[in-house]
Amino acid sequence: MGTHLRHLAAIALGNLLVAFAVTAFIVPHGLVLGGSTGISLVVTHFAPLPLPLAVLIINGALFVIGSAVLGRSFAASTILSTVAYPLAMAVLETLPIAELAQDHVLAAICGGAFMGAGAGLILRAGGSSGGTDVIALVAHKYLHANVSVLLWGIDAFVIACQFPFSNSEQILLGILALSLLTIVMNRVMVMGRSQVQLLIFSSEYERIRELILGEQDAGATMLPIEQGYTRTDSKAVLCVIPRRKLWPMREMISTVDPHAFWVISEVSEVRARELGRRMA
Repeated sequence: MGTHLRHLAAIALGNLLVAFAVTAFIVPHGLVLGGSTGISLVVTHFAPLPLPLAVLIINGALFVIGSAVLGRSFAASTILSTVAYPLAMAVLETLPIAELAQDHVLAAICGGAFMGAGAGLILRAGGSSGGTDVIALVAHKYLHANVSVLLWGIDAFVIACQFPFSNSEQILLGILALSLLTIVMNRVMVMGRSQVQLLIFSSEYERIRELILGEQDAGATMLPIEQGYTRTDSKAVLCVIPRRKLWPMREMISTVDPHAFWVISEVSEVRARELGRRMA
C-alpha cells in the first residue's frame, strides 16, 4: 500500500509540474507545444474554450479510446493523469504565475525543464500521461509501426498546426523547450543513487576480494573468466561503490597488484537491501 501511495503521489506531483510549466511559461509566451496540450492550443485558438477544459475533453476522449483498445492496464496507468493535469492547470491559472519569466528564452528553458521533470516523475512511477500517446500506441497495435517514430510524427504535425498563429521565435523556442523536455525527462527516469562500478582483473583476485569486503566495507561478486591469451581460467571481481570510495579503492588495488587491469563505469541506480554487503 505504501508503494502504491508513493507512486500515486509521484504521478500527481509530475502532473502538477507539467501543468505549472504550461501555465507559467509556455502559454503566456505563446510557445508551440506538442501532445494533447498542443492540440488544445489549436482548438482554443478557434473556439472560445478555456485551455484546461479543452485539455480535459481531448484527454478524456483519447482515454476512452485507449481504454477500449488497449485494455485495463492502460486505463489504470492513465486515469489519474487524465484528470489531474487539467485540474492542476485550472487551479494554477487562478494564481499570478504568468509573469514569472519576462524573457522568452528563459521561459522556454524553464518550461522545458519543468515539463521534463514532471513527465519523468510520471513515467518513473509507472504512470502514463495519456494524450497523444494513445494515438501512437493504437497505431502501433494495428500497424506495428515504431512507437517513438509515431510520437515524433504526431508532435511534428501538432506543432505544424500552430505555425499559422505563431511567429518564428515562438516556433524555435517551443522546439527548444521540447528538446529540453526530452533531456530532463530521460535524466529523471534513471535518477537514483549514482554509483561507480569496478570490474577488476588481477591474479590477486582473492586478496582484492578480502580487502573490498573488509577494509572498504563494500560488496563484491566473483565472475569466472577465461583469459584470452593464455586460455587459463581465472576470476574477476565486480563491485559497486560510492564515488567517494573510488580513490581509496584505486590505491588499494595498485598496492596489491600494480599490474591489475580494471574498468570503471558509472551506474545510474543501485538497489539493494544492504548496500554495504549486497550488490544489486
